[in-house]
Amino acid sequence: MTDPIADLLTRIRNANHALLPAVEMPHSALKESIARLLKQEGYLADYSAEGTTVKKLKLKLKYQGRKGVIEGLRRVSTPGLRRYVGASEIPRVLGGMGIAILSTPRGVLTGTEARRQNVGGEVLCYVW
Repeated sequence: MTDPIADLLTRIRNANHALLPAVEMPHSALKESIARLLKQEGYLADYSAEGTTVKKLKLKLKYQGRKGVIEGLRRVSTPGLRRYVGASEIPRVLGGMGIAILSTPRGVLTGTEARRQNVGGEVLCYVW
């Protein structure tokens, strides 16, 4: 797999459209930190890393009636074209209604938290 973050976003998007209660995928530290941010911001109900030798990341999706809380996901920085921004250039998603997820020297942060800490980095994805 060349782009595990795009795989994570695609699995969430597909499970959201199919109204599935949960989705499983192979575990990595980066995927777990993205899941932590999504739960912290209210886009996921819960997440857990399961297994001992071969870990799986299990995400429990959140719904409002028959519509998912996550309306859209977009991968910004790809393996073929990386997107880096400075602290003053961090984009706002839907005028502040969504979040930008950045990989910074201080870890994986949301756009607002990176702006608050005055640190830039690679824009991984947008979630709204």
